[in-house]
Amino acid sequence: MTLDAFARHHQPLERYLTRLTGDPDLAADLAQESFVRLLSQDTPPTAVKPWLFRVATNLVRDSARSSRRRQVLAFHSRAPAVHGDPPPGPDFEVDRQHARCLVWRALDPLSSKERTALLMREEGFRHREIAEALGTTTGSVGTLLGRAIRKAAKHLEMLQEES
Repeated sequence: MTLDAFARHHQPLERYLTRLTGDPDLAADLAQESFVRLLSQDTPPTAVKPWLFRVATNLVRDSARSSRRRQVLAFHSRAPAVHGDPPPGPDFEVDRQHARCLVWRALDPLSSKERTALLMREEGFRHREIAEALGTTTGSVGTLLGRAIRKAAKHLEMLQEES
C-alpha cells in the first residue's frame, strides 16, 4: 500500500464507517484496522477501494457480533462531524438531529446488505464496486438499491406523517 492509497481512501472510508456505525470513534478504529490489514495484502491499485470497504464492512459486523449489540444509530452521534464543520446554531442543530433521526429510523427496516449498498452509493461507489464489496453481481446491485430506496422512502413517509 502506498501513501497515495491512504490519502485517497481514508477520509471516504472513515465517513462511510461513521454513517454505518453512528460512532465516529469506532469508525476511526475500524478504518485504521482496515488499512493495517491492507498492508499485508498484495492488492492491485484498482481493487484497493472495494477491498477496503468490504473489509471495513466485515469489521463492523464482527464488532457488532462480538459486543452483542446492534449498530449504534444516529441517536448517539452527537460528536462533531468528520468534516470539521463550524458549529451550527441551536435551531439548525435540533432540526438536523431530528432529520438525521428520521433517516436512520427509515433505514432501520432495511437489511444489512441493502443499508450497506445504499451508504456505499452515497459515497460515490459505482455498481461494480458495490458488487465487489458485497460479494454479489453488478446486475443485482441495481435491484438491491431500488428495493432499498423504495423501502426507506416508504418508511420515511410514514415517520414524517407521525411527527
